[in-house]
Amino acid sequence: MTALVPGGDRAADLDAARLLLSRLGLTPADLFDTTPARAPAPTFAAYVPVVSAAVNTGTRGTYEPYWNYALEAWADRPLDTITASEIRTLGEHIRTHIIHRRNARGGNGAVENFIGALRCLYRHAADDDLIDPAANPAAKVAKPRRQDSLRYALPPDRLAEINHTAATTGNDPELDALLIRLHTETACRRQGALDLRPQDLDREQCLVLLREKGGTTRWQPVSPSLMGHLLHHATSRHAVEPHRQLLRYHSGQPITTRRYDHLWHRIGTHLPWARTQGVSTHWLRHTTLTWVERHYGPAIARGYAGHLTHTSNNTPTIALYTKATLQEIAAALATLTGEPHPLARRSSR
Repeated sequence: MTALVPGGDRAADLDAARLLLSRLGLTPADLFDTTPARAPAPTFAAYVPVVSAAVNTGTRGTYEPYWNYALEAWADRPLDTITASEIRTLGEHIRTHIIHRRNARGGNGAVENFIGALRCLYRHAADDDLIDPAANPAAKVAKPRRQDSLRYALPPDRLAEINHTAATTGNDPELDALLIRLHTETACRRQGALDLRPQDLDREQCLVLLREKGGTTRWQPVSPSLMGHLLHHATSRHAVEPHRQLLRYHSGQPITTRRYDHLWHRIGTHLPWARTQGVSTHWLRHTTLTWVERHYGPAIARGYAGHLTHTSNNTPTIALYTKATLQEIAAALATLTGEPHPLARRSSR
């Protein structure tokens, strides 16, 4: 091999250098790349369980069905071999093959959740330095435009029909009536109710601790009579361990989301209008929060809903300075239920 001689023919030296790099399988750019070599990207089968274990219960419940779609299609493929076009194709497959529920909106929600699930997966992979963040294929796929919700605040007579049906039908009307009342008073989501524990009940101040979407935790006022029903439920249904689930069947077994599914199916059987419109637990949240907003304004409605007050593109900065107090939320609840609340202060409303 020609040696590089200082002061020798520059062209010959460059030719010799190129020949050496070629034989080594390198390019000139490789000489300046000091980035440590990245380990091979894991397969979906290897990495989905890692991410599933790393996220909270709510996120896992939402995304796990969509990770399963990815596993079915790409189990043995490394994360960095999937293209944006393949994600779009699988998303459309999911849209056309999902089980259409009574409140389905053309599969948009399923596609949105699928893309969100993959974005979550690839975001963890980038954080773990398993892929180049710039090569994230899920980030290149736009979510479907979210449609306006068809839910609206139920009028009092319709809400009364739902309460009556829950309390007079089924194999456990006491439990179902308690569920409807809990969601109506607190405007909590299903997971907030399912995560309630006996130790989350503040009997003296009539507060319940809600853990909900996005890992948020908040104290929410309830009426004294509802607090009494919750305490009685804990005692009669053998919810004796403070850190275990509060809401249970007569047998003492904790309820699951299936209880809600059966409840609304039964309500729809007795109330055809509820079945036709796809009324669900979230309609109770809409109903209560609409009432609070109309009577007490947006700031207290946000606090009642447990919405975060940090600023974002959709949240005005003034929200930081107009955060509702617990006493104001309790005052709204007292007016809503017609029962005095220990935290409610006098209001001019």
